Amino acid sequence: MNNWSVDIKQLKKHKKQYTIWHLEQMVNFGLGKEKINKKQLKKNWSKLDLDVKKKNYLSFLLWPAK
Repeated sequence: MNNWSVDIKQLKKHKKQYTIWHLEQMVNFGLGKEKINKKQLKKNWSKLDLDVKKKNYLSFLLWPAK
């Protein structure tokens, strides 16, 4: 994943912020060849700023109705 508007080296110094930013980028703009870490996604779910439709779909996948 390439991002021209963010200094990734600087952002990686702040692990929590980088994790949230990276998850948001992967969901909102595509994965490339990466896979989303399900555990990290669930852990940071309430902090993620995601597209509403994508967030609803992922919520359905992560916590299916019983």
